[in-house]
Amino acid sequence: MTDLMAARTTMALSLGFHIIFACIGMVMPALMARAHARWLSTGDDAAWRLTRLWMRGTAIFFATGAVTGTVLSFELGLLWPEFMRHAGPIIGMPFSLEGAAFFVEAIALGIYIYGWQRLRPRLHWWCGVVVGVAGVASGVLVVAANGWMNSPAGFEWTAAGAINVDPWAAMANSAWGTQAVHMVVGAFQAVAFAVAGVHAYLLLKGREPELQRLALRLVLPIAVIASLIQPVVGHWAAQDIAERQPMKLAAAEAHFHTGPQAPLLIGGWPNEETQTVCCGISIPGGLSFLAFNDTDAVVEGLDQVPRDEWPPVVVVHLAFQAMVGMGTWMAALSALLIFAWWRRRSLFGDDSKRTRRLLWLILLTAPMGFAAIEAGWVVTEVGRQPWIIYKIMKTKDAMAPIPGQVWHLVTFGLLYLIVGIGSLWAWRSQVRNAAEIEAPSDAIRRWRTGKS
Repeated sequence: MTDLMAARTTMALSLGFHIIFACIGMVMPALMARAHARWLSTGDDAAWRLTRLWMRGTAIFFATGAVTGTVLSFELGLLWPEFMRHAGPIIGMPFSLEGAAFFVEAIALGIYIYGWQRLRPRLHWWCGVVVGVAGVASGVLVVAANGWMNSPAGFEWTAAGAINVDPWAAMANSAWGTQAVHMVVGAFQAVAFAVAGVHAYLLLKGREPELQRLALRLVLPIAVIASLIQPVVGHWAAQDIAERQPMKLAAAEAHFHTGPQAPLLIGGWPNEETQTVCCGISIPGGLSFLAFNDTDAVVEGLDQVPRDEWPPVVVVHLAFQAMVGMGTWMAALSALLIFAWWRRRSLFGDDSKRTRRLLWLILLTAPMGFAAIEAGWVVTEVGRQPWIIYKIMKTKDAMAPIPGQVWHLVTFGLLYLIVGIGSLWAWRSQVRNAAEIEAPSDAIRRWRTGKS
């Protein structure tokens, strides 16, 4: 393995691992606050116990996200010093603001965890809301930096590097909006379905049915709404990419030749040598419509750039197909859940075969949101290659000119393996011991009603 490939693999491993916990950090506080709000309004013991369970999950995965995010900040300087030398002064602002949001999130989470019976009930709940808002803000600000890599702005590039830097213009780059919305919606979709899958499994096992049914009632509307919104957001993102990075869209759809009425490809295996696709289903004019809302529109193909500027077509195409396929599945399941609720007005109130089938479908879908996010980031990052800063700096020119990149990969791989296993073990133990979370005491009940 070359040093460049090792460095890229290390960064891909780090980003792929961290993004899971970053998404959980954005969404779990919202679920926690949703359960907490129900308890405050109803005094429901199951809502109290669910709030405590989700609070513990939030704390576990927040700690993991903090560790992996810190590692990423070191890797940027360690593996890509030339990139940081030029990009650091330009995109330092969103990173510094993300750090501020992270500290707000950490402080609010600490106050929330230790604030039971110490703060007024509503103020305590608002601390939980702040955790979620700060988590989303942190994710959005990081996406601003990545958006800049896809759509550089806020500077003039010379042989000596960047001059006339405008950090505000760099942060407000044209890719930020679509990427941020796509990411946030995807995070809510992925985490909500993952949490629903956990509680669907526990309900299938017959463990505390009342608690599991409440969890599903609280989390599934979020999963359904996000899944039905995401295709619209994805269409918007595809049109944005068609304007800004046409070669990324061409690689995603294995579109080799420029022309009108470009077909939309479903499935298939591209061959870069023959510039053909085997075993795919082609929809005439579909790609033209996806990119420009016009089936006769001309869509640029990979033939518009030199061969050494092509992204890895097979990787990008397969990742794009996986993302779209899993997103379509989640949207279809969401429509099915709405239809089932409309027919019965209750989804999980009994133990019928129909109910169990729905629970199995939710359980099957549980990992798909995270898999779709991973595939989407492959499209975003690999689809930009060979550029680390689009049309400005190539990835090979940004790497540290030192040997030993393979050892970095091995070291960080072992770190993530240990951290990942530890996090999953801790969360699994919390889920298995959920029955030990007792109903609220009389003192807690009085505190909730303001009588303590």
